[in-house]
Amino acid sequence: MIPKIRRGSRTHGLLAYLYGSGKRDEHTDPHLVGSWDGYAPDPGRDTSADTDPKATMTRLAAALDLRVKQAGTAAPAQHVWHCSVRTDPGDPTLTDAEWNTVARRLVHAVNLAPEGDPDGCRWVAVRHADDHIHILATMVRGDLRRPRMNYDFKKAQAECRRIEKEMGLRQLKPGDGTAATNPTSAERFKAERTGRTETPRETLREAVRQALAGTATEAEFFDRLREAGLRVKLRHAPSGDILGYNVALPGDRNRDSEPVWFAGSTLAPDLSLPRIRRRLTDAPADTAPPRPGTSRTDRSGPARTRRDAAGTAERATALLDEGDDEAAAQLVGAGELLDALAQTSPAATRAELRDAARAFERATRSHVRAENADIRALRSAARAIVHAGTALGRGEDGGATAMLLSTLVLLTLAAARWHSAHGHAQQAAASRQAVEHLRAAYRQAAATPLRAMREKAQALPEPERRRHEAAIRAALGEPDTRADNRTGTTERFDALAATLAEAEKAGHYPKALLAEAINHRELESARDTDAVLLWRIRRLADLPANPSSTGKPKTDTNPTKQAPGRPATRTATPAPTRPTTAPHRPAPRR
Repeated sequence: MIPKIRRGSRTHGLLAYLYGSGKRDEHTDPHLVGSWDGYAPDPGRDTSADTDPKATMTRLAAALDLRVKQAGTAAPAQHVWHCSVRTDPGDPTLTDAEWNTVARRLVHAVNLAPEGDPDGCRWVAVRHADDHIHILATMVRGDLRRPRMNYDFKKAQAECRRIEKEMGLRQLKPGDGTAATNPTSAERFKAERTGRTETPRETLREAVRQALAGTATEAEFFDRLREAGLRVKLRHAPSGDILGYNVALPGDRNRDSEPVWFAGSTLAPDLSLPRIRRRLTDAPADTAPPRPGTSRTDRSGPARTRRDAAGTAERATALLDEGDDEAAAQLVGAGELLDALAQTSPAATRAELRDAARAFERATRSHVRAENADIRALRSAARAIVHAGTALGRGEDGGATAMLLSTLVLLTLAAARWHSAHGHAQQAAASRQAVEHLRAAYRQAAATPLRAMREKAQALPEPERRRHEAAIRAALGEPDTRADNRTGTTERFDALAATLAEAEKAGHYPKALLAEAINHRELESARDTDAVLLWRIRRLADLPANPSSTGKPKTDTNPTKQAPGRPATRTATPAPTRPTTAPHRPAPRR
């Protein structure tokens, strides 16, 4: 049940709309379902032969405005309080008596007409559709004082949550005032008339967020907006300093043929220029030193940037799981990373990733402020992905995208847990919605590389496959339930076994790698533990994301930083070396 509150100054004009046919003849059988005293004239149901409905409407408007006229100049200029209340499409249809109860509870909750107060404000509730009513009240009490209307929207929302529970309606999540502004009815109708699938407000919000992803400077942000094809208008102070910005879609004009401008703050609270400037203080680095064994050219490609982003996302997940307020900044960085990935993703995953980024946008905002958090790593990862360009979704690109998506699923799950712990119901629900879109995108991106890994596993000698499967089961604490575990293997672990075989050929010790991957992060929230381990091991061992890619083991003899599960020194023909102490093995998972 959603209340929507507005203020106005024309009682008769609003009544004319409520009792009219609607802008598209959508109003059917308009009539009163409640009023301040239960005896207000009803222009919709007064069918007396000698009564004109227009005259009845005039009498109703005069009765509602009586206290306003008596108060004279003491009455507020906008004396009309208008609240529409709508049920969910899946809710049962409420009767007129039930809607009367809803209206009375709402005017009581916002202190317009408290129960038992003879001096409460005058109000009526008009129903002209099955799923909603409109409450019209005049904000002057019988004692000619103004009602105390502080926080009326929050009070109406809270009362609707209680009504939903008591009447068995769909229970919506309570908000905290940080959500972006929804499109107005006029904007939705205009989008339908012009053949748009969404309103300009929604299109612009997504375009501005994508332009902001990984941006290092204010000038670059405005350049990206123009490159995206948007109209940009800057607001300057007399000194020449930029105070704000407005954007408009080309071709979107009002009745005077002028562009329809939206300020950043009207698109979303965090898209105002002051908020953007605060985010730009965590400016991402344009360049970073390449990892050992990789060239700068390799690093700049879509595959390498996605692999690096997976590691950054995993570290952000660890910070979110710590649960403190400083982790709130990681949500902003994660949103930028999703926006960057959505605009550079292959066609096969683009729709799901755009939906994931749009859903998670709600999870990036709350009243929790991180004062000392550093999100440069996430913003740098987003910047690298944008600069690397669009991934083709084939070969190494497809595998690296799957690797990153597997990690982002865990990141968004951690965001849902963080928001739930802080009582942010809407943000937690948005995070879980993003998880489902990311999982769908992962299934599309991972299909080809996983198939190649399974084929590679089937080409391994049977004893080697059994050995790797036994190591996997032991690391996960899963017993082998086959009657004879010396023969045969299961297909479930084929892709993971192929990864361990690759790692072993590259000089890693498989059991140590498994232990490192399991202990690296929690796995309880993962729906597919095997897939999480697979991509984590490939990243830790620096294996190609797709086994079809050519990845030769390093043959240098100079010691480098020791990788997980790898001996400290390497020879030209490395062989796996058993460590002097057994690797830590976690307790069996229950």
